[in-house]
Amino acid sequence: MARFQNTGLPDWDWWGKLWPTPGETLRRLGLSTGDSLAEIGSGNGYFALPAARIVDPAPVYAVDIDPESLEELAHLADQHDVENIVSVEGDARSLAGLLPKTVDVAMVANTFHGIQNPAAFVDDVVAILNDGGRFIIVNWCDRPREETTVAGEPRGPPTDLRLSAETTRDIVEEAADLTLARRIEIPPYHYALIFER
Repeated sequence: MARFQNTGLPDWDWWGKLWPTPGETLRRLGLSTGDSLAEIGSGNGYFALPAARIVDPAPVYAVDIDPESLEELAHLADQHDVENIVSVEGDARSLAGLLPKTVDVAMVANTFHGIQNPAAFVDDVVAILNDGGRFIIVNWCDRPREETTVAGEPRGPPTDLRLSAETTRDIVEEAADLTLARRIEIPPYHYALIFER
């Protein structure tokens, strides 16, 4: 199984330069105590770990195709006494069959641009959301890659894969019965769209 197009996993140092306070970012996105969360493409937990502390005692389902990333996440959760992360190994293109129950929030960060069939993916997201649930997409702004530098190097997906917030909104709202509730700018190079079911 292949990852979504152009969605490799940077290391924590790289993420730390881009988003030094991931918990604060998650709170700005509306995550709060008691929200069950599916983080789709969780990697080794840069967002899953702080999310688990925010939503505790609700579960965070960390969904990823890479077993090594999930093993690293489990190790880090152990080290930090985080007990409400549930690792879910599998392909997010078959999301509905992966989770044991529906969730309040589904989140995908830095990968929506690489999904080959976004309408089908959005359909799958809706299937895992509770009534009134939220779908959060965090993605790179549609600026040229050479303008989005981290530690002096161009970062993020190729320019031609980037999606504007407007295009992302159109894709989601045309694919499913979801409505944009909020758009948030996440400096320096990202936006977040929060949809409600």
